[in-house]
Amino acid sequence: MKIAIDAMGGDNAPNAVVEGVKEAISHYDGVEFILFGDEEQIKPLLNESSERISIHHTTEKVENDDEPARVVKKKKNASMVLMAEAVKNGDADACISAGNTGALMSAGLFKVGRIKGIERPALSPTLPTIDGSGFLLLDVGANVEAKAQHLMQYGIMGSVYVENVRQIKAPRVGLLNVGTEDGKGTELTKQAFEMLEEAPINFVGNVEARDLLEGVADVVVTDGFSGNVALKSIEGTAMSMFSMIKSVFSKNLKSKLAAGMVKSDLRGIKDQLDYSEYGGAALFGLAAPVIKAHGSSNGRAIFSAIKQTYSIVEQDVSYLIQQDVEAMNEGKESQND
Repeated sequence: MKIAIDAMGGDNAPNAVVEGVKEAISHYDGVEFILFGDEEQIKPLLNESSERISIHHTTEKVENDDEPARVVKKKKNASMVLMAEAVKNGDADACISAGNTGALMSAGLFKVGRIKGIERPALSPTLPTIDGSGFLLLDVGANVEAKAQHLMQYGIMGSVYVENVRQIKAPRVGLLNVGTEDGKGTELTKQAFEMLEEAPINFVGNVEARDLLEGVADVVVTDGFSGNVALKSIEGTAMSMFSMIKSVFSKNLKSKLAAGMVKSDLRGIKDQLDYSEYGGAALFGLAAPVIKAHGSSNGRAIFSAIKQTYSIVEQDVSYLIQQDVEAMNEGKESQND
């Protein structure tokens, strides 16, 4: 297995990327890594050479303020673009970047390409739940606007991933809505509800945002606009809560002593809410795995993204998604005959 990585993507690149790759090298046998980026910056961080790590040198990289739609054409030698090109050419089985999200989606679409039958890919992170099992949320921004057909396909893709990679049998798929009753929501959610009911998945109906962290579903489907709002709300709430807790425990000597007694427990809660431990956000619907690691990823988060990518490739998730979509489309055609 070969994994291509954008070594220059993310706030802590290339240090965090190299750190994560070195951890993965010691964890996995037989996995090779191609690091795309500035060799002068990358090589000193490797300490010692490994036959399973190669560097594809380029000094060009994608910046956060680059226009996503134009990156592929304007920055053909950027580390992110060359990384996606390696997957397209069959030089790598999958790719990972912590860089510009929009640019990665463009590189994935124009270089890697979509699975036949999938109309639009979905950006899909796994978010934490109170019981520690987590849930997959898709889409969180690959497509701001969506049709009911797209949401139905998101449900299929998410179900395939969770069942095969996270080993959850018959994962519960829920539709994010303003209420749990059937018939709630906009025309989009009403149409999507009907399509999801007919899809070859374990659809459990509408779910509300307030129940997401309770583990109401293993896969939660929504359009990119609502999904991004939900994701940012969860992130913001978690950060605000820990900020308030920190403020309370630093008020006076009494509270500081109390903080010392529960410090390890609080750190455990913080780790439990850290969704980077689940890996990156996968762009499901593409012909090969493309993983978006968090922009502020440290070495541990990069390693988590590598573990996720390894499992997706090993379980051949892209092929399984294609099979399910083809089977469903064939079923529809036979019904129409």
